[in-house]
Formats: sequence, structure tokens, C-alpha cells
Amino acid sequence: MDILIDLIQRGGWVMYPILCCSLTALAIILERTWTFRRSRIIPRSLVSSVSDLLIRRQYNEAGFLCQDGQNSAARLIRQGLKMIGQPRSLFKDSMEEMGRRESGYLSSHLELLGVIASVSPLLGLLGTVSGMINAFGAVAQAGMGNPGLLAGGIGQALLTTAAGLVVAIPVMVIQRLLVSRVETLTTDLEDLGADLLEALAAQEVPPARPAAKS
Repeated sequence: MDILIDLIQRGGWVMYPILCCSLTALAIILERTWTFRRSRIIPRSLVSSVSDLLIRRQYNEAGFLCQDGQNSAARLIRQGLKMIGQPRSLFKDSMEEMGRRESGYLSSHLELLGVIASVSPLLGLLGTVSGMINAFGAVAQAGMGNPGLLAGGIGQALLTTAAGLVVAIPVMVIQRLLVSRVETLTTDLEDLGADLLEALAAQEVPPARPAAKS
């Protein structure tokens, strides 16, 4: 901890926004990792229980299981139950719209991770440029008799670039992994919606043929 505090102090004021970026990214990663557990998005027990009830046409009981709407699968199933008796086209549109909403919910905050991954190196570069200006300014005042002063100033200035990269690289990798996880969960929700479509959507009634003239 003392080493970290020393690095922050040596890096200058830019180290503080870089530190804030790292803490924000860590909070988002932990929250999204917890949220993306399959048991919180598409619980197998819920899907299995609802499937059994739908086979027996016990729609009220199925709706009761999903009434809390605490996960994406429950909200999707509840929306499907509301569309019972509707034409297949309307049912499909409703399921697709619900799927887009859930995908947006799952993707929330991931864009911010991308922003942090992009901004952190720039903050590090800003700190390096600022540190270099200060280092050359100090050399200009003290003269070239002490080259160690310049070397020390440059080394200190480069700390911010290193810090920015240390934050950006893992955040970028983890953000891509989380986006891939969202895509997988979205595909699973689409499959669930398709199953509901087959189980619940009424076939569109074909237009009645005109009665034959006598």
C-alpha cells in the first residue's frame, strides 16, 4: 500500500483520475460479473417448471412463477403469457422487442468500460507530457550541470503512461469478454422466446372463403 501511495504521489495529479478510472472499472466488472451468472438471467429451474406448466396449459400458474420479474427469463415468459391468443406475427414482434430490452439491460455500463479503456492511456500521456514540461523547466533553471535531474524528471513523468496502460489493457480485455457473454445470453433468450412462440402463439386464422352461390 505504501508503494502504491508513493507511486501516486510521484506521478502527480494525473494519477488521481487514473485511479478513479480503475476503481470505477473494477466496480462495473464486479457488478456485471455477478449479474451475468446464468442462474440470475435464465434460471434452469424456472424454465423447467414453466415448461411443464405450459404443457399442461396451466397458464395462470406459470404467470404466478414469473410475477416477481426478477430475471430476464421471467420477464420474457410473462410477456409471452400476455400475448396468448394473439396472432403469431404480433407475438413474434412482442418477443423480439422484449429481447432487445433485455439485451440493452445486460449491456448497460459496458460502454463505460470501453470509454475507460480508451481514456486511461490518454490520461497517462497527458501526465507524461505535463511531467516532461516540468522536467525540462527544472533543467532550464538549474542548468545542464546535473543530468540526473532530467533523467529523474523523465522517469517520474513516464509513471503516468505506465499507470494508464496498466488500467486500460485489462479493462479492454475484460470488456470484450463481457460483451461476448452478453451475446451468448442474448442468444439463449432468443431461443427461449422462440420456444414460447411455438408453445403459446396462436396460428393466424386464414381468411374465410366466400360462401358458394346456390
